[in-house]
Amino acid sequence: MAKIKMSVPLVEMDGDEMTRVIWQQIKEILLKPYVELNTEYYDLGLENREKTKDAVTTESALAIKKYGVGVKCATITPNAQRVEEYNLSTMWKSPNGTIRAILDGTVFRAPILVKGIQPYVPGWTSPITMARHAYGDIYRDVEGKVAKGGKATLVIEDENGRREIEIFDFSASGGIVLGMHNTEKSIASFARCCFNYALDVKQDVWFATKDTISKTYDHTFKDIFAEIYENEYKEKFEKAGIEYFYTLIDDAVARVMRSNGGFIWACKNYDGDVMSDMVATAYGSLAMMTSVLVSPDGKYEYEAAHGTVTRHYYKYLKGEVTSTNPVATIFAWSGALRKRGELDGNAELAEFADRLEKATIRTIESGYMTGDLVPLFKSETPAVKLNTEEFIRKIASNL
Repeated sequence: MAKIKMSVPLVEMDGDEMTRVIWQQIKEILLKPYVELNTEYYDLGLENREKTKDAVTTESALAIKKYGVGVKCATITPNAQRVEEYNLSTMWKSPNGTIRAILDGTVFRAPILVKGIQPYVPGWTSPITMARHAYGDIYRDVEGKVAKGGKATLVIEDENGRREIEIFDFSASGGIVLGMHNTEKSIASFARCCFNYALDVKQDVWFATKDTISKTYDHTFKDIFAEIYENEYKEKFEKAGIEYFYTLIDDAVARVMRSNGGFIWACKNYDGDVMSDMVATAYGSLAMMTSVLVSPDGKYEYEAAHGTVTRHYYKYLKGEVTSTNPVATIFAWSGALRKRGELDGNAELAEFADRLEKATIRTIESGYMTGDLVPLFKSETPAVKLNTEEFIRKIASNL
């Protein structure tokens, strides 16, 4: 068959460790035989981020703003151990945090449902879509240590003058301090992205913060969501037969566990980071969850919701064969290719993305899967454990 052509490039962002290995396998086995890939490539591997002083991350985000669609491999966010391991000059910020800040979008994550993979929460019969605010909070924080006898003060200077608020007096003991921020503009974009997405998929929106404790920071989120909903979306929601629901984050967790799913759970940045992993695991596996960053002006960045699978990578370096689940990374590519096809009027490309996803799901449902899914598979069809490349080649045969 003639390969499917792409008139406009995707922004391709390579990553780290085991997912970097899988990234190449997906391209060679599942994509290149059928698609004449047209990508603008950026290497976001930790070595290249160090080499470019992280400029490559910013360049990739700006490229997404230019071309409209990007696909990203999982990347390392270094901690102290990684600084030593990779001989880094500094503890570089999260690439995802940098990209999200530049695009000012919202991350929507949803489980990939497969017949035979039973959720750990039996009542979750429909997918829960996590809507994670993608700007600010601890991902753009400043922090430091304070010696015993010191004092930390928050200083605010604006049109109302200068105000100093004492954070803590460390006279009795040294300690730590953290400062974070958000913007009203970004919160408003987050709210509108959630409400627009809800109208598209006809699902309720649940939003939760801890405004009883954080009476200014979290309460501002609550107020902005409420104002935008009342003024811009209430009538649209009522007409669509869906609702907007606000509660405290701890109450939301309890309600979610008792629910049947089928709604959008909107969370602040850190809450969304943590809860999306919980939801993904409860539905089956961290590697069975889609993730897409949507900016207010319609730019899209697709990625896997999980990390770089470090434990498997160390085995891979020793020459051991691993059974690492590539499904979320496959769906990152299919999502980006489909969106590229939709934006460019390239129906053939969008249809290929649909076929790739169906072939992936059909492979698992027919009993062929990676090791993480075997204990979860409940079917009359016996489960066959494959290593990573075997599984990708099995998908290729179905494709």
